[in-house]
Amino acid sequence: MLTDKQLGKLKDELLERKEQLQRRLDNDKETLHNQSEQERYGELNTADNHPADLGTELYEREKGFALDEHAQSEMEKVQEALSAMEDGTYGECKVCGKEIEYGRLEVLPITLYCVEDTPEKSLAGDRPVEEEILTPPKNDSYIKGRRDEIKDYQDSFQEAGRYGTSETPSDFQGTYEDYDSMYQDGVNSNDGNTEDIDSFSATDIEGKDRKVVPNEKMEKYEENLDREELESPLGDIPYKKEDSYVSDKKK
Repeated sequence: MLTDKQLGKLKDELLERKEQLQRRLDNDKETLHNQSEQERYGELNTADNHPADLGTELYEREKGFALDEHAQSEMEKVQEALSAMEDGTYGECKVCGKEIEYGRLEVLPITLYCVEDTPEKSLAGDRPVEEEILTPPKNDSYIKGRRDEIKDYQDSFQEAGRYGTSETPSDFQGTYEDYDSMYQDGVNSNDGNTEDIDSFSATDIEGKDRKVVPNEKMEKYEENLDREELESPLGDIPYKKEDSYVSDKKK
């Protein structure tokens, strides 16, 4: 059973906490609840601002409302504990009637339950509506809803370019069916290689033993060059003895 000294100490803590909570609620009532967004931030009209300009202010305002809701809930618990002191039932579990240990009351003066009969906390089951569209990453990629998976290619601009650029068809080489396919080809065909030639050229780990790995990409690459009668996508490269890319001397 609680002694008068223990009960007096717990009551003082509850009264002090009640005063703190009431002071917070009264202050927020004037500066948060009774003020519009324009009055609080000195804005005559927020319609001309970009939404991000007031992002921090909006976050702080929503946080203030959430903290007030928590403070109001705690205030009700403090009031219940003080009422129990007046009734002489403080320190007894509301469920089983057993005495609540002083150590528990010292840590949590507002409690009216023993450890065994503490009401279960129900976890929130609602989820943000954004999760209906946004999905977590899977296998180091992001699923784009109705589109294919986004892959992190070396040339990431290819992926961003699919959503529109300031370029026109005159800025591209080759023939395309429509605007969307200008970047679509680059995204789906390079397999993580910046240039087409990288998909069929290879070396060893030291950069030696250069060789070509025949594949469908190489055949298409050669067909395009033959059709344009070019030696490379950059055009015909004149041979020079001192060119660094020539390893063997030509006779």
